Amino acid sequence: MGNQSRGLSRRRFLHSAAAAALPPGKKPTVAAIVTEYRPLSHADVIVGRLLEGYAPDGVRTAPRTQVVSMYTDQIAKKDMSRDLAAKHGFRIYPTIREALTLGGNKLAVDAVLFVGEHGNYPYNDRGQHLYPRYELFEQIIQVIRESGRPVPVFCDKHLSYSWEKARRMYDWTRELKIPFMAGSSIPVTVRAPELEFPLGTRIEHAVGVGYGELDAYGFHTLEGLQCMVERRRGAESGVAAVEWIEGDAVWRWREGEGRWSAPLLDAALANAPANVKPGSPEQNARKPVVFLLDYKDGFRAACYMLDGHVSGFLFAARIEGQPRPVATRFTDDMKTTRLLPHFDGLAHVIEELFVTRKPLYPVERTLLTTSALSLLFESRAQGKRVATPQLSIAYRAPAHAYFERT
Repeated sequence: MGNQSRGLSRRRFLHSAAAAALPPGKKPTVAAIVTEYRPLSHADVIVGRLLEGYAPDGVRTAPRTQVVSMYTDQIAKKDMSRDLAAKHGFRIYPTIREALTLGGNKLAVDAVLFVGEHGNYPYNDRGQHLYPRYELFEQIIQVIRESGRPVPVFCDKHLSYSWEKARRMYDWTRELKIPFMAGSSIPVTVRAPELEFPLGTRIEHAVGVGYGELDAYGFHTLEGLQCMVERRRGAESGVAAVEWIEGDAVWRWREGEGRWSAPLLDAALANAPANVKPGSPEQNARKPVVFLLDYKDGFRAACYMLDGHVSGFLFAARIEGQPRPVATRFTDDMKTTRLLPHFDGLAHVIEELFVTRKPLYPVERTLLTTSALSLLFESRAQGKRVATPQLSIAYRAPAHAYFERT
C-alpha cells in the first residue's frame, strides 16, 4: 500500500505540475460559482469585470482569463446571468460539480471564482448573515480533491460567519496545496493620501473607521485595518482577545480606557471631510459600535463603526517618534465614469492569481479578519471581552502590497 500511495501521489503531482503550465497565449478557464447574479451584486461587479474588462490604476485592461461556466445558487428577480451566458458564450450548470467539470467526469477548468455575497439568506439572532459559503466551498473542494489537480481559487469577502467553518476551509486549501486568496476590495483600492508602511514600522496604536451593516461592512473595516497594521514591527502573530462595545458605552470607553484612540479617530475623520457628516459622531451615529482588538504581541487597535456619521472606510495610526498621527482613506471617489472602481483592484488580484498561480497577499489575513469578526459577534452575545486563542494566526505581509495608485 505504501508504494501504491507514493506512486499515486507522484502521478498526481506530475499531473498538477503539467496543468500549471498553460500553453503560451491560452487564457486560464474559470468557473464562476455565485450565490446570485443581479445588477450591483458582487457577482455583477466582479465576474462582470472578468467578462468585459476593467481599469486598475485607471488603465483599461482586457480580461486575461475566460469564464466558461457558472453556477448560481439562487436566481434573482432581475437575474443577469442567463443573458450574459448567451452574450459571452459560457454555460450555466445546475450543480457546482457540473460547473467545475463542464458536465463531464473530472475537473475541466483552470481556476474557480467563488462569490458568496448577496441573495435571499437568513440572519441569525446575533446579526450575522448566514451565507452558505462553507457549504458551497465544500462542494468546490470535493471536485478538486477527487481530481488531484489543485487549481487556484478566489473567495470573495470573508470565508464564513463561523470561525470554525472558516478554519476548515483554510485547512482544506493547505492540505490540497490550492493557490488560494480571499477578502475585501478595500485593501486593494486607492488610498488618499497614498500610504504604505515599510515592513517593520513601529506602529504604536491604530484605528479603523467604517459604516453600514455590522457584518458585511464590519468585515471591510477590519480588512482595511489589518492590511495596514500587519506591516508593523515583527511578523503578524494573531489576536489574543476581542471585545464588542456599543451604544453610549462607546463614548465612555473613548474617554476612559480607550483615550489613546481619540486623537486617531479625530485624525481619520479630518482626512475625509467629504465622507463625514457635519456635527459630532455622538450626534450623528445613532448606534455606534467599536471593535477592540488586543493582539498577541501587545499591540492594540480599534474599529469604530459610525453609521450615520461616516460614509467611507478610514484609517489612522500613531507611529513611534512622529508627533502627529498618519491617516488615509480607502476611496472610490476618483473622477471616473466606471461603476464602483474599487473593484478594479480586486479584479486585478484575482486575475493575477489565476494567471500566475501566486497570491499577491497572504490568505491568512482574511482568515484572521473573518475569525475576528465571528468572535466579535460572540463577544456581543456574551456582553464581555472574549479571549481568542483561535486567532493565533501567524503570517508575514508582502514586501510591497498591491493597491491601486490612481
